Amino acid sequence: MATTTDRPRLLSQLIGTTRPLSWVNTAYPFGAAYLLAGGGVDLRFVLGTLFFLVPYNLLMYGVNDVFDYESDLRNPRKGGVEGVVLDRSFHRLVLWLSGVLTVPFVVALVLLGDTASTLVLAISIAAVVAYSAPVLRFKERPVLDSLTSSTHFVSPAVFGLVLTGAEVDRTALAALAGFFLWGVASHAFGAVQDVRADREAGLGSVATVLGAAGTTRIAFGCYLVAGALLLLLDGPARLSALLVVPYLVNVAPYLSVSDADCERAHAGWQRFLWLNYLTGFLLTQLLIWIVLDR
Repeated sequence: MATTTDRPRLLSQLIGTTRPLSWVNTAYPFGAAYLLAGGGVDLRFVLGTLFFLVPYNLLMYGVNDVFDYESDLRNPRKGGVEGVVLDRSFHRLVLWLSGVLTVPFVVALVLLGDTASTLVLAISIAAVVAYSAPVLRFKERPVLDSLTSSTHFVSPAVFGLVLTGAEVDRTALAALAGFFLWGVASHAFGAVQDVRADREAGLGSVATVLGAAGTTRIAFGCYLVAGALLLLLDGPARLSALLVVPYLVNVAPYLSVSDADCERAHAGWQRFLWLNYLTGFLLTQLLIWIVLDR
């Protein structure tokens, strides 16, 4: 266990490894889907939101930081909002806490749900672990890396929807499919900046296979199709298609970026991290309008 003098640093490392800037990216989809599907501010909502806010992110990023330690040491992006270099002395504790904090929430959510919601939750957690854990390492399997990463953020929304027992109709499918493509695009674009570093380290990713420009174009296309899918929604919800426009604008300058100059895309990735907050704010206003218009 950490000594008294270690505890402030341990706390800093624990908070840093969960990527606080990204907490809302998993809690918000669950909460929004649960409420829009007819759920209320009840025990399931509170437990689900708390789980996807912190424990889920500790499991996702903590496992990643433990098993990516060697590569993180060489990654100049680590040490800020994009993640910490998790001190080796805390690795075992972080893995232990990831499990200890996750299990009670999972047990409670299983007991409060049904077979369908439990299956979705199991897929969500399996995707989180498989992304970074040894042997599986989906993050090093090109294309599967982007699909798995998107699952990390879409599955909480699917879980929230299924947990209410609501019917997954055409509108829900279009919204979830659009969100999934947004996630694929976002992960793929995030990999562009690391093409050279990943190749030098012998790591695989969608970007090391398709190249910086090819991956950026795939990301641009996925954002575009995501917007088209959102146009299938009814009424004011169609306006959500406009929310992909800032992402298209953000990615556009890098459509021809070379592998040798891939690091230039880092500026776009930094904008992406903050762009999510603007998008979240606008989406919240739209959801309020939709609810009031019912």
